[in-house]
Amino acid sequence: MKAILLLAFGGPRSLDEVEPFLTRLFRGRNPSSEQLERVKERYRLIGGRSPLPEITFKQARALENNLGAKGYPFKSYVGMRYGHPLIEETLKKIAEDGIHEVIALPMAPFRSRASTGAYIEEVNQLKKNMGEKTEISFIEGWHLHPLFLGAIQEKIEEGLMQFTPEERKKVHLIFSAHSLPKSLVENEPYVKDMEESVQEVLKKIEPLPWHIAFQSRGMGPEEWLGPDVESILTELSRQKARETLIIPIGFVADHIEVLYDIDILYRGKAESMGMILKRTASLNFSGRFIEALATIVEEHIHTLYPSPLKGEGGGEGE
Repeated sequence: MKAILLLAFGGPRSLDEVEPFLTRLFRGRNPSSEQLERVKERYRLIGGRSPLPEITFKQARALENNLGAKGYPFKSYVGMRYGHPLIEETLKKIAEDGIHEVIALPMAPFRSRASTGAYIEEVNQLKKNMGEKTEISFIEGWHLHPLFLGAIQEKIEEGLMQFTPEERKKVHLIFSAHSLPKSLVENEPYVKDMEESVQEVLKKIEPLPWHIAFQSRGMGPEEWLGPDVESILTELSRQKARETLIIPIGFVADHIEVLYDIDILYRGKAESMGMILKRTASLNFSGRFIEALATIVEEHIHTLYPSPLKGEGGGEGE
């Protein structure tokens, strides 16, 4: 038996968890009362919690079942950087369960030190306490996998159906990902990964005007990746464009950056300018996305073991 470990950002499962979540995010510094109330209000507006932990567990179970049906006996686990279960807690549970082979999958399609790299660094640091028996390998760089691109294509096609046939001819597509400080992505593949994914998706759908934007930038004086979604909307308004469809291609699940930033903040801005803003549904645990992840894991296994290993004993069909 091997472990498949999904690594995700995390989120508060209730309003009571917002403060410890922010404290971990701020590396031990407590949020100010103003920061705390501002963030709590955003979570109130999306239901009082982050759906990310529950969605990630459902992704993990679906992936485990899919791999099992293909003959790969995996037990799935979830580890979060800033919410429970923390990565450290999950690695301890894997060790307690007597599993010594782990395939870790950061739930982020685009690579950078601040996203996938941070998960890998934390796991490698914690692995030092797990003993030499434990082997952990990482899956990165799946932003161009055809099944992942197909899952995005499916969501775009579904998203366009929110418009009338006449409106669909005029829709502007806005592909978004989380903004990061430019200093963190210098010589990193983050932006290139995104651009490559977008270009490949565009080959699969009807030709429409499109834009790349970044969203949900943090505070601070650093220069962040742009243009941001709001500036794109402002420019489209100047051009008298009305219909927009946001594709949050950098995110694989619903969370506050999708449900608040896009659905409330950006939609409100668009409406204030007389525009229509729709969003593609998140990948979450859709069948095509889970099949994509299962295939990505299977291909990773084949790189580790050139002769495909299935079944508990490692032999075909065992």
